[in-house]
Amino acid sequence: MAQDGRQARWDAHNQQRRLSILDAALEVIESEPVGAEFHVQQIAARAGLNRTVVYRHFADRSDLDTAIRTHIIASLTEQLAPVVSLDGTINEIIGRIIRTYVDWTEAHVALHAFAVQEAGGPFQQGIDQIATMLGDLLSLAIALLGAELSEDEKALVDPLAYGLVGAALGVVGRWLARDVREPSAARISELLSMSVWNLLDGHAKRLGVVLDPDLPLADIFAGGRPGAVPGASS
Repeated sequence: MAQDGRQARWDAHNQQRRLSILDAALEVIESEPVGAEFHVQQIAARAGLNRTVVYRHFADRSDLDTAIRTHIIASLTEQLAPVVSLDGTINEIIGRIIRTYVDWTEAHVALHAFAVQEAGGPFQQGIDQIATMLGDLLSLAIALLGAELSEDEKALVDPLAYGLVGAALGVVGRWLARDVREPSAARISELLSMSVWNLLDGHAKRLGVVLDPDLPLADIFAGGRPGAVPGASS
């Protein structure tokens, strides 16, 4: 039992040190120009450690870089997870998700740039996680609305969620890469939110449902479809 206790404390110590190294890496990346190369020695110095200590926790530089990207994506997902919910109106729901992402990327341009450098890996896993959350949200909304979907339409929900996430990533990524970042973060969030609403509204109308984007979803769901006006299905 004593040995198990010592091992547990040692494991916790190693986990905490690994986390402090990753936190230091994010600080180093953000202290440099966007896209600038950084070195393990910089991370070690920021963490108050010797360079060799860093490599006790990571197999090599590739392993360290992957862990850093995973840490960055975890930070973004931690911000997004609480706002991906059905609380509020449709406009509020879309707006807060988009604003959270845009605001995070604007505040952490260098981290975003480093995270997306590697195709696949942690960044793709982060996209998968966010898209899955959004897909679950769409499926729940469809169920609560009582909309009748064909098997093909049901199968489209997951790719649609990925498409929405991919579109947002593409728009924001291009916006971040501009020499002059225009329009403002607030305006790009507004325009992107409008684009997402237009897509969702088009699908809803095709299913025979006309939604009021400024009506709280709780009111819409209260009686099945109050607030959702049946229309002609195409």
